[in-house]
Amino acid sequence: MNANKTASAIRSSKQHFDILDGLRGVAALAVVIFHFMEWVYTDFTRNFIAHGFLAVDFFFCLSGFVIAYAYDDRLGKMGVPAFFKSRIIRLHPLVVAGSVMGLLAFLWDPFAIVPESYSAGKIALIFFCSLVLAPFPVMEDRGFNLFGLNAPSWSLFWEYVANIAYALLLHRLRRVYIAVLTLMAAVGIVFVACRSGNLLGGWSGPTFWDGGARVAYSFLAGMLIYRSRWIIKNNLGFPGLAVLLSLAFLMPFTAWNWLTESLVVLLYFPLLVALGAGAALKPSLRPLCVFSGNISYPLYMTHYAFLWMFGNYYTNQKPGGAELTAVIIVGVIALVGVAYLVMKLYDIPVRKYLTDKRNARAGKA
Repeated sequence: MNANKTASAIRSSKQHFDILDGLRGVAALAVVIFHFMEWVYTDFTRNFIAHGFLAVDFFFCLSGFVIAYAYDDRLGKMGVPAFFKSRIIRLHPLVVAGSVMGLLAFLWDPFAIVPESYSAGKIALIFFCSLVLAPFPVMEDRGFNLFGLNAPSWSLFWEYVANIAYALLLHRLRRVYIAVLTLMAAVGIVFVACRSGNLLGGWSGPTFWDGGARVAYSFLAGMLIYRSRWIIKNNLGFPGLAVLLSLAFLMPFTAWNWLTESLVVLLYFPLLVALGAGAALKPSLRPLCVFSGNISYPLYMTHYAFLWMFGNYYTNQKPGGAELTAVIIVGVIALVGVAYLVMKLYDIPVRKYLTDKRNARAGKA
């Protein structure tokens, strides 16, 4: 049996955490709503979902748990190159899709004109860097985003870094060393929060290393939860845990953000992952959790191209309250629909093609 077949057999025998998948979808939806509302309320104290950006830290924690769960016992069998191929097949098709959609939206935004400072060569370079996840914070009119064409790609960059660190080092370390690294990374979270007043950074050139601090702690914490078997059996179910997760995004934005956000990231999100892994799921809610999990990554990676359009529309058109509310509600629903189409018509077929091609090559080896 080759490495790919062995990995497939092990994977098929493992439990699937459907509630965690469902919570990933809740977090992705919170990000989308947050990105709409941050255009409307630049004063975050007036924004009802001002902490929606913390969903990224939840993603990182969930990723550390899931990666450790899925690969700790089989990375040695499948090998590091096969692990990297597997992760690229899983993650990169939507990096490409988000980049293409971001480029098209940039060039043909009906509410904006491409600034004259962007030559064809500069646009091509920005697009290329977006395709290969190379940070290139040169778009001043877009806040020097690491990835100006598709802002959420910043977290995918750090996800790749975490995956590389896991494959080359972290999976080899004993639990005690993971715990020590997690404690050290916690100091980094507190430092970033105290220095900046919050944990919003990581997406731009000036805040680049904040992203490193955020992924380091949360990914390691997720790994530690799995390695320590901190899975808490409970009857909260998907609805109860979805409410608890949403509370983190809905808490008030205050002068104490450095403390409240640190506590949420350091303690609350790891607790929710432990609870989500141990929660009982009603069979009737399983399809919702599966759909929520499936749509989460496509939604996260495709929505922001349209958010730049919305921002230009809001800035230039200055719509009234009723029109703005309708646009945001319809926009969120439409973006879920777009994500679904991208998933069904592009992401799933491309990943299947690449997986089949990889397995065929492995079979000939």
